[in-house]
Amino acid sequence: MADKQISLPAKLINGGIAGLIGVTCVFPIDLAKTRLQNQQNGQRMYTSMSDCLIKTIRSEGYFGMYRGAAVNLTLVTPEKAIKLAANDFFRHHLSKDGKKLTLLREMLAGCGAGTCQVIVTTPMEMLKIQLQDAGRIAAQKKLMAAQARISSSSAAGAAEPAVERRTTATQITRELLRSKGIAGLYKGLGATLLRDVPFSIVYFPLFANLNKLGQKDPNVKAPFYVSFLSGCVAGSTAAVAVNPCDVIKTRLQSLQRGVNEDTYSGILDCTKKIWQKEGPMAFLKGAYCRALVIAPLFGIAQVVYFIGIAEFLLDMLPKHRA
Repeated sequence: MADKQISLPAKLINGGIAGLIGVTCVFPIDLAKTRLQNQQNGQRMYTSMSDCLIKTIRSEGYFGMYRGAAVNLTLVTPEKAIKLAANDFFRHHLSKDGKKLTLLREMLAGCGAGTCQVIVTTPMEMLKIQLQDAGRIAAQKKLMAAQARISSSSAAGAAEPAVERRTTATQITRELLRSKGIAGLYKGLGATLLRDVPFSIVYFPLFANLNKLGQKDPNVKAPFYVSFLSGCVAGSTAAVAVNPCDVIKTRLQSLQRGVNEDTYSGILDCTKKIWQKEGPMAFLKGAYCRALVIAPLFGIAQVVYFIGIAEFLLDMLPKHRA
């Protein structure tokens, strides 16, 4: 149950384990989501999630689908730990004498959790997006170069396309810190808050109430499959609801642009240009990918969190020491 008292170390370990398992399972879909959201009209490299993944494997190999995964796997532990532990913390302090939380208080707890997690989420997303989208930009440049060679095939000595120089998260971090300071890693902070706070406001109350439907007794945990399905349904619902904010955040955090792609000065400018040039449906780009990512990610997270793997591990420590 979300409202029960669990030690802080257990909360952090549970959240970390949940995040690591979840990200490992769904990262390729997240990569497809980022690339679909970043491509603009007239510059489309991919037509769907499956098309994106197939082309990625062909041009970058199997592990091309995991570009940026190292950043996620490194930072998802503190991110998920903060998110889940903060929600429990706020739920506990908003409850009155152990009584059932009202919907408004559940939403306030979710708001607090979403606000806390952006400390880690923003730089994690910033670095991950650069690495995920690099393959799309490189593929677009190769395509443009190939088209240029075909159109000028009669001319001798056509230039060969430049080989993609792969950058690492460490290199990007150093460059951002050198040129813009710590603020460089927090580009898109406002858009991240605009996505993650509403997400948590929708997700946590919805999960808690769905999970309660599977409890035969208020004092007994719901079966693990109920927690999993509740996490999946609540996660996918919240993900689709805030997808327009995710599109804006992804565009704002992308440092590199493809050929003839727009740049944006802020949230309002980004919203206006997307609406005018790509239409309202552009705000739903990658929505089904995001739902496919978030559903199992939070389903797995809640199963691990509610089963309480960390409590078991922590309980075993004194026995080993004895």
